[in-house]
Amino acid sequence: MASRRIKPSLYISVDIEADGPIPGPYSMLSLGAAVAGTQDADGFTAADPEKQTFYRELRPVSEDFVPEALAVSGLDRERLSAEGAEPAVALAEFSDWVHEVSAGAQPVMCGYPASYDWTFLYWYLIRFTGRSPFGHSGCMDMKTLFATKAGLPLRAVVKGTMPRELLSRRRHTHHALDDAVEQAELFANLMRWPGPGPARD
Repeated sequence: MASRRIKPSLYISVDIEADGPIPGPYSMLSLGAAVAGTQDADGFTAADPEKQTFYRELRPVSEDFVPEALAVSGLDRERLSAEGAEPAVALAEFSDWVHEVSAGAQPVMCGYPASYDWTFLYWYLIRFTGRSPFGHSGCMDMKTLFATKAGLPLRAVVKGTMPRELLSRRRHTHHALDDAVEQAELFANLMRWPGPGPARD
């Protein structure tokens, strides 16, 4: 059967904190990741999101930053300039970790929303390692996943519109690892969710 020959997907929840809207002029300051689960021909299997994780704080790559963006994470740029990991080292370590945890499967980055985190992650991977373990398109947006299952317009989706049982009970702290773990639970819940029940009068 053809579906049995397809490699499983290993979903990795990724969250980044940055000091501006785009990579290059601005910097990714921290990177958190947590394995969310695996999907194969038999369906989706959730993982314990605290079991396989990755976290690094990075040295800024430019002098420019947006104060409001920096304030979200509460990270100290001066400290990171002195103590943060070199981006080339951190992204190589991240790539090695992705390859290790996804052995036998194809890694897929998932985020909420994926667009912002993926933009920084992919730029950093290509800029500092020359390649991405996710390829150029191996990402999934949780907002799109929910909108599709719920039958809602994408721009109508915020976490507050989701059924409470889908949301993680963990706080969203704007610490990249905390948020990656929280969103790994959200992703697993979304993957198992059959969608809203029949409408009632």
